[in-house]
Amino acid sequence: MAVVECRKEGRIAHIVINRPDAMNALNAEVFRGLRDAMEDFRDNDSLWVAILTGAGDKAFSAGADIKSLVSGFSAKGDFTAVRPDTIWKPFIAAINGYCLGGGCELALMCDIRIASENAQFGQPEVNNGFMPAMGGTVRLPRFLPRSFAAEMLLTGNRISAQEALRVGLVSHVVPIEKLMETAKTIADTIITRGPLGVRAVKESMVRGYDMTLDEALALEKALSADLRTTEDFIEGANAFSEKRPPHYKGK
Repeated sequence: MAVVECRKEGRIAHIVINRPDAMNALNAEVFRGLRDAMEDFRDNDSLWVAILTGAGDKAFSAGADIKSLVSGFSAKGDFTAVRPDTIWKPFIAAINGYCLGGGCELALMCDIRIASENAQFGQPEVNNGFMPAMGGTVRLPRFLPRSFAAEMLLTGNRISAQEALRVGLVSHVVPIEKLMETAKTIADTIITRGPLGVRAVKESMVRGYDMTLDEALALEKALSADLRTTEDFIEGANAFSEKRPPHYKGK
């Protein structure tokens, strides 16, 4: 059985870390599977949104497989070169249960994060004499108030799903039986929008984050100018004026 499963449902890719007996811990095989699944999603023109989750109801991912951590992640570099925030198609993290260490860092790479009521978040690496090494020390202070992020990182303590919602780490907290339904509802909404516009919005958000305001505005202007040359832009304008649903092709 594959440790990362990828199922295609219309224009949505479901990417599942499939090691439930090991709390979906990350090892070299998982990293290879994630890399391959994300490359396939990136390169498949018929897929517009990805939902990333963990198998079972106990863990999105409890973090690194400690044995693999000691021996070294041979595939980690390959994965981090093809990660959710390097692909302009949107990723939704459906976080079920433990979301710790590398699992939390993986969720931070996604665009939208939805948590089940039993979810717990944390970067416990310092408890083991280590540190986050997949962007936790970089992304958490950018996404959360700095003092709150620092407390999570420096203590290694966990926070609940409700606390994650309060500080803006996730956008929804739902009963676990509603988790995938909620993720799918959001994905279904996104795939009705212009896919090129959606990708340009993500690119502008991600790339513009570290730019000056003027640089980010210039990027936004360039991306919007490119969109005006597309078939989808013409279709969207025609559909609006004709009061009908648009039929986008991603062209």
